[in-house]
Amino acid sequence: MLTLNPLLAAVAAPPIAEAQRWVAGRSFPADRPLIDLAQAVPGYAPPEALTAYLAERLRDPAMHRYTAILGVPELRAALAARFARYYGGTIGPENVAITAGCNQAFCLAMAALARPGDQVVLPVPYYFNHRMWLDATGIEALHPAFRPDDGGVPDVEEVARLITDRTRAIVLVTPNNPTGAIYPAQTLRAFYDLAKRRGIALVLDETYIDFLPTDARPHDLFEDPDWASTVVHLYSFSKVFAITGHRVGSITAGPALMAQVEKAMDCVAICAPRIGQEAALFGLERLGGWVQGNTAAMRERATVFRTALSQLEGWRLVSLGAFFAYLEHPFAGRDAVAVARFLALEHNLLTLPGSMFGPGQDRFLRVAFANVGSDAAPVVAGRLTAALASR
Repeated sequence: MLTLNPLLAAVAAPPIAEAQRWVAGRSFPADRPLIDLAQAVPGYAPPEALTAYLAERLRDPAMHRYTAILGVPELRAALAARFARYYGGTIGPENVAITAGCNQAFCLAMAALARPGDQVVLPVPYYFNHRMWLDATGIEALHPAFRPDDGGVPDVEEVARLITDRTRAIVLVTPNNPTGAIYPAQTLRAFYDLAKRRGIALVLDETYIDFLPTDARPHDLFEDPDWASTVVHLYSFSKVFAITGHRVGSITAGPALMAQVEKAMDCVAICAPRIGQEAALFGLERLGGWVQGNTAAMRERATVFRTALSQLEGWRLVSLGAFFAYLEHPFAGRDAVAVARFLALEHNLLTLPGSMFGPGQDRFLRVAFANVGSDAAPVVAGRLTAALASR
């Protein structure tokens, strides 16, 4: 029998796949179809202009070859310019690496920052793939307490008390997955100051930055001339251009970290998929109006779902933003997996249990409302109400 890596063997199974197995093979009546609020995917397809462009580009033999390890130079330059306009400060192409999705961006960043036995601060509830990767690589996760009364925004002073001489980074996801919470600019500044003072990285995952409720700049961290000594910024093109299957993300950081990321990237993928990089570049250069339309639609959808979910009797809306809502369920004595399975099997409503996002989360469910239209909000609310009545 093979001897397996005990670290990886101890990692939880992929949560989305587990939830999908609850409804696999089932048929659903036309008047009560399955509403899938489990996986965070845009509820719309990429524009025809993009798919037509990619179809034509596939005729070019260069599209089927490797790119530079850190990405197509034109894409790195375009993203650096976009970030410099949006955030302010000085960001150049040399600060940008293109990765095979934001998940890989996180893995590469951790490979560059930490080794087995080191620590990383990961607030609860966390994005499950982050914890899975830390566990698989022998990095200890430090969890500040979840603060539902503050919308899930972590406390800077508590994090400061957790940091030891083995701590290498603080990881923040904003807008948050799973809670949807949007961290205030002053909170991000406080975490930046803490990380800089303690000589560790602030890893800032802004996968959902294109779906903020306003056009206001979310923070000014890049305006610090020395930002690259502290900030490791992660981003994804998957949601903004609806190209989740093409796997394109990015790391924005200083040259010291980039040199290590390049080594790791060369080993695990050599480069991000070429056609995905072409899609991202096309999007940055030509899809600004389309993105603005989707941002407006998602803002409207968030407002509709906030209204519907906040008025539910028995259920408590903890936070909501970008693609997600985080609900406290009313089923005392039942863990989150049991509640999520009950909703899936009895009410044709697929959500994710909070326990997939960390300890102490059995009272909560993640609702990925971006998957559906605004017209689904009253239907979802109705099914949650019916579930409470049938307990």
